Amino acid sequence: QVQLVESGGGLVQPGGSLRLSCQASGNGFSIHDMAWYRQAPGKEREWVALITTDGNTNYAASVKGRFTISRDNAKNTVGRQMNSLKPDDTAVYYCKMNVRLAGTVWATSYWGQGTQVTVSL
Repeated sequence: QVQLVESGGGLVQPGGSLRLSCQASGNGFSIHDMAWYRQAPGKEREWVALITTDGNTNYAASVKGRFTISRDNAKNTVGRQMNSLKPDDTAVYYCKMNVRLAGTVWATSYWGQGTQVTVSL
């Protein structure tokens, strides 16, 4: 079994920065794509950013140029640096990893527990 644990987040003023991190733990697995999602109050969960196994990245238009996704394959970790934060960025942020367990063919999506980011004065 694989577990994802998120860290970081919190309260920040508009224009500020935060960094989130998400680490996978377990035995006998390999990680494919890694991504971040967010869910604001009263809204559906939305995709924010993606990083592939090869390190290619893609971002939602709302965060492009302000957020940077990264990965450390040796540590099974995905990170995200968030700059120039706006009140509209307030949400619970979730990491997602597509993981293939040893001895299996298909990858399965695993989610982190979610971490609150609040952007406010």
